[in-house]
Amino acid sequence: MAYKKPDGKYKAVRMIGGIRRTRTFDTKAEARKWEAEQTAELWMRQERPILTALSAATEYLKDVEARMVRKTLIEKQAVFKLLFMTLDPQTPMEEITAQDAARFLNRQNEDRGGNAANGDRKNLAAWWTWAQDALGIEAANPFHKVRRFGEVRRERHVPTVEDMETLLKNETGEIHTFLLTLLHTAARVGELFRLRWSDLDFEHRTVRLGTRKRKGGSLEHDKVPMTEALRTELKAHKDGARSVFVFCRPNGKPYTQRIHLMERLCKRHGVQEFGFHGIRHLTASMLDVAGVELSTIQAILRHKSATTTAKYLHSLRGTRVELDHVFGGEKRAPGRQTEGSKVLAIST
Repeated sequence: MAYKKPDGKYKAVRMIGGIRRTRTFDTKAEARKWEAEQTAELWMRQERPILTALSAATEYLKDVEARMVRKTLIEKQAVFKLLFMTLDPQTPMEEITAQDAARFLNRQNEDRGGNAANGDRKNLAAWWTWAQDALGIEAANPFHKVRRFGEVRRERHVPTVEDMETLLKNETGEIHTFLLTLLHTAARVGELFRLRWSDLDFEHRTVRLGTRKRKGGSLEHDKVPMTEALRTELKAHKDGARSVFVFCRPNGKPYTQRIHLMERLCKRHGVQEFGFHGIRHLTASMLDVAGVELSTIQAILRHKSATTTAKYLHSLRGTRVELDHVFGGEKRAPGRQTEGSKVLAIST
């Protein structure tokens, strides 16, 4: 209980769990207020080291580096670099407010547009959720309190069958095999970068693809069919193998990126520029034109949700066909041939 000292000041005293704390104030009211505010929970928080935004971001990026692909790490590093241009890196995590989050995201919306701001919001909200679980942050996620911004969606350019044929007919060696594998498996480019010869089963005609595009970033594997045309191509490619990786650098180490490859190829052969992911969209569109059921396309693309698959497609038909029917590896069963199936035999 607060009492007056000989010097006229008031000493506040609080005892919790056998621990005694005191503090001196100018007035008795201030001393009593301090005593009333002291709780075991408050003392525990005060004894914990202050967790700053910078230290929390550093720990988070270590976890991202261990669990996710390098592209994701670089993306998140860039977000924190921008954040700390607006927010003091030494700000305690518990003191970051929704106003701080809104100030940063509003600026990104003004400078870089709604798409970029929403991407930053997603990354920072994920960081905060991780910090709540891993670091014991109790404060509510301030980035969830900021509403999403309006976006201007640019339609991804999907190459035509003719443009893809042009590249395949004019490229040879590893590049030809790489492009054909992308087309015939609908793989993501990162999945081919990590593809090993042990992932190929020529006898049962399957390709095992590893993806980190799932929750948590852990590496998961799925098997997709290997078309007859692709099996022939990959067997020939294996004759000159110099590494455990199917596609690798001259020193045998795997690629981590090939940023300008498609730009160079498209320019060299006079076709409208498209990227690796455009080939994945092309495969989906070709399957759709051939009349493949949504569930089959979903399985080939390895989407967890049919909604995601539907976004790839312009229209859906009801006739089930196999990859080999689409890419010309086997004779199509008798019956009505869809208009698009006549131009889908891309294997050279």
